[in-house]
Amino acid sequence: MLAFRAYSWFLARRLGLTILTLWGLASLVFIMIKLMPGDEAQMAAGADASAAQIEAVRERLGLDAPVIIQYFGFLGRLLRGDLGTSIVTLQPVLNDLEKVLPSTLELVFLAMLLNLAIAIPTGIVAANRQGGVFDTVCRVTAVMLGGMPAFWLALVLQYLLGSVWRIVPISGQASFGMAAPAVTGATAIDAIIALNGPAFLDALHHLILPAAVLAALFATQVFRTLRASLLGVLRSDFITAIRAKGASSRRMLVGHALPNSLNPVLTLSGTQAGAMIGSAVLVETVFARQGIGAYMFNAVAQKDSFAVLGSVMFIGSVVCLVNLAVDILQLLVDPRIRAAQLGSQSQ
Repeated sequence: MLAFRAYSWFLARRLGLTILTLWGLASLVFIMIKLMPGDEAQMAAGADASAAQIEAVRERLGLDAPVIIQYFGFLGRLLRGDLGTSIVTLQPVLNDLEKVLPSTLELVFLAMLLNLAIAIPTGIVAANRQGGVFDTVCRVTAVMLGGMPAFWLALVLQYLLGSVWRIVPISGQASFGMAAPAVTGATAIDAIIALNGPAFLDALHHLILPAAVLAALFATQVFRTLRASLLGVLRSDFITAIRAKGASSRRMLVGHALPNSLNPVLTLSGTQAGAMIGSAVLVETVFARQGIGAYMFNAVAQKDSFAVLGSVMFIGSVVCLVNLAVDILQLLVDPRIRAAQLGSQSQ
């Protein structure tokens, strides 16, 4: 009974914090939108609209009401799951997001695969060869990539791999005439559904560079976390005891040290999955891919306030919910964190 109360109290606190975070995010974005220069009604009515037409649009969108009324109206729509209607596409923002989300998800999925495929093996080898040449090169590279602006890395790779060596395309999602009929909105998945091998390879060709840039932003965090965790486990008493029993270095590393080092990496990876969707905004813009990033960029450029608010709230909600799921999963699988968060009531 005490354990149930402890779990319930933990979930209530985390849900309350999530709601508070989303409310703060919504308020901050709303204020920033209102402070941006330009007239929303003018943008919605068009450059050639008359004064009467602009005022009619202003009244139809509720922009003639006091800002505080607009703010509470915005919060009320959010509570009903309504992200508003884009003043540019004239479609519900949620419908627009459903169309561009698959493209962003396939980018994030491939980036996460590359992230783990690069960071975990290098983290293991670097920890096993601490202080060696490989470890030093990896740590220096991680520091350099970690401090490198994403757009600069993207532009450099575009120039070298796309323009100079012509290995990969530098923009777009498919070559002219190669895209399979749209079913899901994700070019690679649509090619698989159409059983079109050339279209699938073409989609991967366009996807690999932006996914590599996105992966590089997060792989350094996974590398450093795994290396530090693995070094801590390798110095622990139970590893010393296993080593004294004559276990081989590979068995000690892979069979005993690695499983006990992965918990922080799994937690970090779960958090990164949500953060990658937010970071995809910049990568999609640089590589001219049609996803949430491009949608949000165009919305900001056109002062489409409902689209900007809806996009930010959607991405913020995904990040908050992923973080909440990671916290709950971590609580369930790690007794040390369970004891720290819930105390003796859960024991």
